[in-house]
Amino acid sequence: MTQLPAASLTPLEAQIELERLGREIAAHDRAYYQDDAPTLSDAAYDALRGRLKELEAAFPELVRADSPSRTVGAAPGEGFRAVAHLQPMMSLEDVFTDEAVAEFLQRVRRFLGLGESDPLDLVAEPKIDGLSINLLYENGAFVRATTRGDGAEGEDVTANMRTLADLPRRLNGPAPALMEVRGEVYMRRDDFLALNAASEARGEKIFANPRNAAAGSLRQLDAAVTARRRLSLFCYALGEVSEAVADSHRALLQRLKDWGFPVNPRIGLCRDLDEALAFTRALGAERADLAYDIDGVVYKVDRLDWQTRLGRRDRTPRWAVAHKFPAEQAQTLLERIEIQVGRTGALTPVAILRPITVGGVVVSRATLHNEDEILRKDVRAGDTVIIQRAGDVIPQVVAVVADKRPADSRPFTPSDRCPVCNSHAVKPEGEAIRRCSGGLTCRAQAVERLIHFASRNAFDIEGLGEKNVTFLFESGRIHGPADIFRLEAAEKGTLLPLKTQPGWGAKSVEKLFAAIAARRRVPLDRFIYALGIRQVGEATARLLALHYHSLRAWRAAMSAAAAERDAEADAGEAWTHLIAIDQVGPAVAGEIADFFAEAHNLAVLDDLAAEVTVEDFAAPAATGSPVAGKTVVFTGSLETMSRDEAKAQAQALGAKVAGSVSAKTDYVVAGADAGSKLTKARDLGLTVLSEQAWRALIDR
Repeated sequence: MTQLPAASLTPLEAQIELERLGREIAAHDRAYYQDDAPTLSDAAYDALRGRLKELEAAFPELVRADSPSRTVGAAPGEGFRAVAHLQPMMSLEDVFTDEAVAEFLQRVRRFLGLGESDPLDLVAEPKIDGLSINLLYENGAFVRATTRGDGAEGEDVTANMRTLADLPRRLNGPAPALMEVRGEVYMRRDDFLALNAASEARGEKIFANPRNAAAGSLRQLDAAVTARRRLSLFCYALGEVSEAVADSHRALLQRLKDWGFPVNPRIGLCRDLDEALAFTRALGAERADLAYDIDGVVYKVDRLDWQTRLGRRDRTPRWAVAHKFPAEQAQTLLERIEIQVGRTGALTPVAILRPITVGGVVVSRATLHNEDEILRKDVRAGDTVIIQRAGDVIPQVVAVVADKRPADSRPFTPSDRCPVCNSHAVKPEGEAIRRCSGGLTCRAQAVERLIHFASRNAFDIEGLGEKNVTFLFESGRIHGPADIFRLEAAEKGTLLPLKTQPGWGAKSVEKLFAAIAARRRVPLDRFIYALGIRQVGEATARLLALHYHSLRAWRAAMSAAAAERDAEADAGEAWTHLIAIDQVGPAVAGEIADFFAEAHNLAVLDDLAAEVTVEDFAAPAATGSPVAGKTVVFTGSLETMSRDEAKAQAQALGAKVAGSVSAKTDYVVAGADAGSKLTKARDLGLTVLSEQAWRALIDR
């Protein structure tokens, strides 16, 4: 796969791509988890998340709080009762190369403080391509089954799960009083073929693959329909459990098997990287001969106490990773190159293709990233190109098939004009992206900013997607974000009401107004993200909300920081505090200062303040934690845990982790070889703790 490495992108370029990835992945999640009708192949979806992971690793300051990397699945759909899981159901981090597996092992060793010679056993399991399920047992009896949903709550499919022959109703032997068992519902290939043959004979829906068939069958409102379709089950983990049942993952799998749960027999113990990769290669070679679909191998740290120490990120455990099988490629004709304009003015070239099926999905467009990438690959209109559903928001042009190039082809020539507003398009020195200089006078930028404002991870206004926002803007109904909340009142006096326009109707307009009204109250972090400040993704917005708590406090502090920056008073309290926030720093702080230095941006804030209520940020409660709400800085080398483990532990206890010391720092935890941060902490008279004192504090 050929693409620009994340490290070669500017923060703005990365932010643009991350925002597009977020929208794309969210749409595919809804199609996959709610509708059981995926809109692209598994390999293509995995590639989207892979690119997201690459960008977020290179630009951690851009990681959004509601990033697809921090969310699981999609919210439960209509028709089923929503049930909260006792313990969240996580997804898995995906990797695609041997090198990435090696890096996973290195991360685990660093986090646990293990040396290269220390044993680190992994359990390797086939990654079943099915539907995740959570099974609740009380005193050994089956009580309830829920789908994964969004990870926090899923759909109650208890009646349907009772139709599965594989599901034990009562466990063999003693079992914990309460236990969540996690597994995968799937359909064997022979059962899938039989189902489709019978459906075709009756003139009914034909499923695209066994995974779709399994998901659609399990989520039937009539359990009798599920009963007529042969579904199977593999179990592989526990969620909430009232007592410990094993000290290793292998022992846990054996306990599950002893209780009567079906456990995949293709499990391997891997003592090093070579054994793990050998297991995956061997299973990949047998993939076509298996009775069920798999799309990779899952590696899990075997020791359960180490799994507990490693813990989790927002959506994935640190102790497991999925090694996915490669994506598919195809060749087709590149008919022309079009230029799209994003909300920040970035000009992105897109290849318009002769439609081709790649991995079961029809592809007609592919990203070309930027003009430098086009010139580097020498991509031209009329070329035959290799397409891969991998690594970006839309498919990529991997390479040109040179021997099929037409004799009269001409190299791509970048334009110095915006294709939408004809303003100058400039390419700053050292950057790969060309940008329109038209600002909000450029229709494309204005529309894209409104789309971003209403998007799922910002204000989340249902019905205000690209098509409707474009119509409302071009018909003069909305110009800025606050106009959205005045739309209903404005419509009452218009001669051509929205409900009479093509593509609209009274019911759709009523639903839109209701969706807008429901978003007049918004959490502070979503509000900040919705403003579309460069380099302020969801994670940064959440950090800002966590540190400043209210819109009034945040706005006052940012205005002060902007004034101090512009006055070159870098030592000012507001600026110093802002750049001290972990994962913010001077570059992101500079973008925020630029936003607050513009009068028209302040006018947007005033306009919005008159229409919406911004709720103060409430950090997740850490009951009984002595460091909840405190700002902590770690410096020097720690002995009993890695720096990453220390930060993760502090954040889990409700602390705010900062990257530099300021007067607002509550604790500085100093390990060996602590340098300037320790000196500054002492100069400011801050509380300095040794690693041992820190552990004593949090272990109270």
